[in-house]
Amino acid sequence: MLRINRTYAVAAHDVAMAAISFVLALILRWGPGEFLHESLNFLAQGIVGFTLVCAIVFWRTRIYRGFWRYTSLRDVINIGSAVTLAMLIFLPILFAVTRLEAFPRSAIFINWFVLIALLLGPRLLYRAFVEGSLRGITQRTSNGDRIPVILVGAGDDAELFMRSTAGGGAANYRVVGLIDDDPAKIGRHIHGVRIFGPASDVAAITRDLRLRGMQPRRLILTSDAFDPEWVNNLLTAAGSLGMPMSRLPRLTDFRSGEAREIEVKPVAIEDLLGRPQAALDLAAMKSLVNGKRVAITGAGGTIGSELCRQIAPFEPASLTLIDNAEYNLYAIDQELADTYAAVPRVPYMGDVRDRGRIDSAFAKERPEVVFHAAALKHVPMVEANPNEGVLTNVIGTRNVADACVAFDVATMVLISTDKAVNPTNVMGATKRIAESYCQALGVAQVAAGGGTRLVTVRFGNVLGSSGSVVPLFQKQIAAGGPVTVTDPGVTRYFMTTREAVQLVLQASARNAEQSGSEIYVLDMGEPVRIEDLARQMIRLAGRIPDKDIEITFTGLRPGEKMFEELFHGQEPPTATGTPGVLHAASRAVDLASIRAQIDDMEATSLARRTEDTLGRIRAVVPEYQAPASATNKTASEPDVSAG
Repeated sequence: MLRINRTYAVAAHDVAMAAISFVLALILRWGPGEFLHESLNFLAQGIVGFTLVCAIVFWRTRIYRGFWRYTSLRDVINIGSAVTLAMLIFLPILFAVTRLEAFPRSAIFINWFVLIALLLGPRLLYRAFVEGSLRGITQRTSNGDRIPVILVGAGDDAELFMRSTAGGGAANYRVVGLIDDDPAKIGRHIHGVRIFGPASDVAAITRDLRLRGMQPRRLILTSDAFDPEWVNNLLTAAGSLGMPMSRLPRLTDFRSGEAREIEVKPVAIEDLLGRPQAALDLAAMKSLVNGKRVAITGAGGTIGSELCRQIAPFEPASLTLIDNAEYNLYAIDQELADTYAAVPRVPYMGDVRDRGRIDSAFAKERPEVVFHAAALKHVPMVEANPNEGVLTNVIGTRNVADACVAFDVATMVLISTDKAVNPTNVMGATKRIAESYCQALGVAQVAAGGGTRLVTVRFGNVLGSSGSVVPLFQKQIAAGGPVTVTDPGVTRYFMTTREAVQLVLQASARNAEQSGSEIYVLDMGEPVRIEDLARQMIRLAGRIPDKDIEITFTGLRPGEKMFEELFHGQEPPTATGTPGVLHAASRAVDLASIRAQIDDMEATSLARRTEDTLGRIRAVVPEYQAPASATNKTASEPDVSAG
């Protein structure tokens, strides 16, 4: 109804302008005095006749369908053509009825200019008011060899892209139609291009355009705001039509005039996750690190480097970057130097296993907030090298946590994983031991009146992180397949790196003035079937699953689970009041006991006594149940326990 009302309102405006233009033309020709002495009967007949002709012509040419805020040269031409046609029809009719005895012939030319001014004036004024200027009103009409595309979403970004097709950065594209589910837009036009809809009719829309000789070759998303499930359905429909689906880049560059080319990009897999973006409390996040000395272990890794990128804009007093990978540390240090040169930073080559190196860094830099992201995380690799997993994930965490207490760090944040819940692999079990130690140390801090707060943040898989399934699938698809999936039923939680780190900061900022220990779990939404993820990525690459790219099932790898869990049975979750963040109840652990167990674990790991190490892991994490395939027979480390 809103669409009908708007359309009729514009049509009524145009018809009213036709009637007014007829009167104004005669006033301009005769002058006000002579105009008042003319026959009212002639004036009434002339106004009615001219208005009726214009109404019919405007209806047939559909000039009232365009959006005023997107008025372009095409609209100017269409309006000029419609007014000219109306004049050419009205003049013979008037001659047949009156022989032009009472109508001055020059008035018809005056009327032409007046009516165009009355139709275009409000449109241009409206556009100037909304846009702030009339720049970009011209649009190239030549099609040449440009790629015909359908834009999905008829909003400002679509109009900017269409404007850029007129010789700008998108000159290689020709928009032949738009799709939008908004009933208020369907049937209207932007720059003379019709808005179809809804998206569920994309097959019929494509067929209709093909019959008109405008076969689209690509769908292009124009906005980030589409529902991921809706995008996934549209991707499936586009694949069945043999059309790849792409997306526009962020358009802030175009508004500022900095971008010269528009590179249409593939739809990102994160657009299909089906996860709403959590609202962020930027003030709380800023208060956590602003003006503080911040240290990040594993600073060159996927999570660590993103922590650096998101913390630096909050203007910490300094950043201490700790990593044992030389190139990764160099890369993030250079990136920060280029983008946040004003933030003081110090890179430390060092391993969290080396307590002396951690102590020396903390003694010199005196961090107030520490984010511990350093870890071995690749399940099969840690499964094959369990002693190394213990030394990094358990001993490394103990070293960092003890250093935080020793050097009066206000807050330490441990980055953990959903694999720590009811673990079936060494990596998950070692992360659970790290969680337990931080919890026990935090409780002891409260009892002793200490000021260090130890926070654990647990979340699932991060899209695109090193060693994750997404880069593997991308490599396999680029090679032509097959794409390997472990099991048809296996599911995982996924989150983008940026969102994960945002929520880590959000969770860490909660009750920042308190001491003690908490476990926060990020709301990961619904788990994703890995087979569905593989099929989506194949379609995003413009291929057809099982036809162009084969999917094969290889069976679960050592230590892998069919599904992941975010909470243990003894960790009932509670809401925190912070969107996207849940609180897990702590499982009390005695500090002295777990410290002694970790000391024993360190000794067996350093001695590479793998069976003894695995036994001590099971003693600390009784719920750890390794599958039959995940015994020390899969380990690449030699077991020297037999001497």
